[in-house]
Amino acid sequence: MTGALVAGIGFRRGTEAEEIAELIERALVLVGAARSSLAAVATADDRASDAAIRAATAWFGLAPHPIAAAALEARDAEIVTRSARIERLRGVGSLAEAAALAGAGPRSRLALPRIASGGATCALAVRYDTTRES
Repeated sequence: MTGALVAGIGFRRGTEAEEIAELIERALVLVGAARSSLAAVATADDRASDAAIRAATAWFGLAPHPIAAAALEARDAEIVTRSARIERLRGVGSLAEAAALAGAGPRSRLALPRIASGGATCALAVRYDTTRES
């Protein structure tokens, strides 16, 4: 896999940082990626200041990357999994997938569709380097 990975995270209030961090770790293992390949952790802008996501991203030496609702919605057509609840609340089928794609940039593609734990979801997108020739 070429390019850096961006994790997109959705989570319920009250979800612990450890659960979010372990879900990101599991996602990286599922795609066979090293921890060092994680370039960013993206989530909805209204959740990026939550203590749990800040603590979880700090375990990876990162800070949460907030994504505006319009940017999430712009990637909805590329989402693989759908949740009727999240569509009602957020206007996208999967917050995790939309956040990963939006956070990774316009040429990004899903590397891992949404996986879930009890209180969180995670998806991975590949951010391709636009400065290199293909």
